[in-house]
Amino acid sequence: MSELADLLERFRRGAEIVATATTGAAGSELDFQPTADNGRTGWGVRTIVCHLADAEVAMAMRLRQVIAEDNPTLQAWDQDLWAERLGYSKRKMSDAMDTFRRIRADNYELLKDLPPDTFARPATHTERGKLTLLDLVQGLTQHPEGHVRQIQAARAAYKVHRAASQAK
Repeated sequence: MSELADLLERFRRGAEIVATATTGAAGSELDFQPTADNGRTGWGVRTIVCHLADAEVAMAMRLRQVIAEDNPTLQAWDQDLWAERLGYSKRKMSDAMDTFRRIRADNYELLKDLPPDTFARPATHTERGKLTLLDLVQGLTQHPEGHVRQIQAARAAYKVHRAASQAK
């Protein structure tokens, strides 16, 4: 298998690794916000899944812009404002997971049969500068992988928190 085919297979599996990482999470565990080493409060499981769903929707547009347009400008967005103003804390995680799965599958179907030279198509990001379709796909592939580690850490911190609360 080629490097591109390997990358696209990892991309395709992104939603499933998130689903696996969230299996069994329920109740107060979904919204538990762990404290990072730097003292900042991190995102909980529900917020992460809602973020992944909305990011995939936003990236669906970006992928299509880069494929269809000549050197489009890709606008940055504030993920923390999205989490706050789009009410991630009130959204159903199952709906967000369904959205992430559906849009990821659609994005994969768009990408899987493109000619390899299409992945060299350029774009300009308002914060990151010049990038290619391949750069976008690599970032989108790594995005859920990184958040799976964050979900695992949040769930582990919740277990410690819960055990400490029960010991009191």
